[in-house]
Amino acid sequence: MGASPRPIKITEVVLRDAHQSLLATRMRTEDMLPIAEKLDQVGFFSLEMWGGATFDSCIRFLNEDPWDRLRKLKQKMPNTPFQMLLRGQNCVGYRHYADDVVERFVKHSADEGMDIFRIFDALNDFRNIETAVNTVKKCNKTVEGTISYTVSPVHNIELYIQMAKRLEDMGSDILCIKDMAGLLTPKAIFDLISEIKKNTQLPIHLHTHSTTGLAGMNIQSAIDAGVDMVDTAISSMSMGTSHYPTESLVAALQGTAYDTGLDLVLLEEISNYFAEVRKNYAEFESDFKGVDINILKSQIPGGMISNMENQLREQNALDKLEEVLEEVPRVRKDMGYPPLVTPTSQIVGSQATLNVLTGKRYKIITKETRACVLGKYGKLPGPLNEELLAKVTADDKVIDCRPADLLKPEWKTVTSELGNEYTSEDDRLSYAMFPKVALNFFKTRNDPAPPKPAPASKAPAQAAPAAPQARTAVAQAAHAVYNVKVNGRDYQVEVGPAGSAPLAPAPQAQSQAAPAPSPQATQPAGGPAKEVVTSPLPGSVFSMKVKVGDAVNAGDVLVVLESMKMETEVKSHNNGVIQSIAVDEGDKINTGDELLIIG
Repeated sequence: MGASPRPIKITEVVLRDAHQSLLATRMRTEDMLPIAEKLDQVGFFSLEMWGGATFDSCIRFLNEDPWDRLRKLKQKMPNTPFQMLLRGQNCVGYRHYADDVVERFVKHSADEGMDIFRIFDALNDFRNIETAVNTVKKCNKTVEGTISYTVSPVHNIELYIQMAKRLEDMGSDILCIKDMAGLLTPKAIFDLISEIKKNTQLPIHLHTHSTTGLAGMNIQSAIDAGVDMVDTAISSMSMGTSHYPTESLVAALQGTAYDTGLDLVLLEEISNYFAEVRKNYAEFESDFKGVDINILKSQIPGGMISNMENQLREQNALDKLEEVLEEVPRVRKDMGYPPLVTPTSQIVGSQATLNVLTGKRYKIITKETRACVLGKYGKLPGPLNEELLAKVTADDKVIDCRPADLLKPEWKTVTSELGNEYTSEDDRLSYAMFPKVALNFFKTRNDPAPPKPAPASKAPAQAAPAAPQARTAVAQAAHAVYNVKVNGRDYQVEVGPAGSAPLAPAPQAQSQAAPAPSPQATQPAGGPAKEVVTSPLPGSVFSMKVKVGDAVNAGDVLVVLESMKMETEVKSHNNGVIQSIAVDEGDKINTGDELLIIG
């Protein structure tokens, strides 16, 4: 190690990426605040505590205001720079927003306490981060321009050096190498950092996950090559799909030229706190613990794994996980080798899941997959599968401009739709990101007993429910169902005599997603054929595009479904008139459920 002191700076990720990777982004603000002052005393380079999936999770699952989280934590931690993960033109959402929305989001984030903006584009199309970078600079905050690292036939060190130079030219203050899936090897990171150091003047920040078991060696190799900052997670929230332990790195560098100067005793106290907090979220724990070298093939990021598991579990299809993991790299190749990071990880992952659940590749193509193939997320790195491209371009064409150039300003529409009911900048920006989810959150946030997420427990989710049976009066009398709260979470518990069988579950749709059924045509006596339109997948009704009495033509969009945070359009196969509608917006649906009838 070198003689001249060069302390390694550490960014602690326990309040964002660690629980996003391990606990499906479910950690609540109430579990962060008690330890906040201790975290502020450590002397981290920064604390990553916002952005990524936390914004969505707050309003979708936790009934929390993400802006309120930012302010409350800033009040408790005034001395440590706050860092967020910003998805460029996507902000914290899953689509591109118009420039006026991006500018307001960045400015408000800066005003409320954000200091360092790690800005990336999933495709490394830096046209998609220009607006965000320029706005951060205007706010006199720190820009951490980011390379989304991946491995493919079209990605190489020369390409990454070009990216680094471009980020420097754009005004980045720091360069981040974002290894979201843990794909780096010691040689790869040494060569990459060494070459970037030769070609730019930027300090380099390494973000890497422990999924493949290489994180410790990679960090040491990066230090040898000249890295300046490293992301780590407090040990009780580290490893697995998360990050290398903070204390391990601090201990390893003590007494060297790279000594971090951080207090191991204080870090141990913080780790003990989160060890207890983690127990509250056991139901969201990923089954991916330890090391999985197969991730070098599937390239699935840590946060994507735990969320994919949880989503499949909620759809009673967890037994399909291995098939989905095998399908992901095939879909990624078909789509031109995009790096797997939000939102492309969700797009590729959701499409792979649909390919498996429907039993046929690209039988259903999500709205987001179509947009990605058409260039509406940016330029894809490699060539596309010709069959997929032909399906998607049958009704549209690929664009080659900056996608946001095609978007009209959105802010006036946001304020008009919300009217005088929700006028704060917080609410307007939350609505701009996730309109339907935000409206639901606005209605429930002041409830005295906020609804808590209650996904199925892991073991029962694997078993098919018993056949529906009538519940007898004796059975009803012998069993009772209670709502109980354990560690702040609500559970439903069934109590019955020892040795008795549990109550048969209420009739449910099939426990395992079946291939998407085709629309059923029936021929009633004396009338025209009717088309019964059924759901091709499990999820929820995002929006209804028709009402009873509407005339529709073949190819018209009838319903938009949401599954795994992605949207899927259900279209008419025939001309006709909407006879009846069986669902409402927001309804949960399963594969094969009736949506509507066309006559």
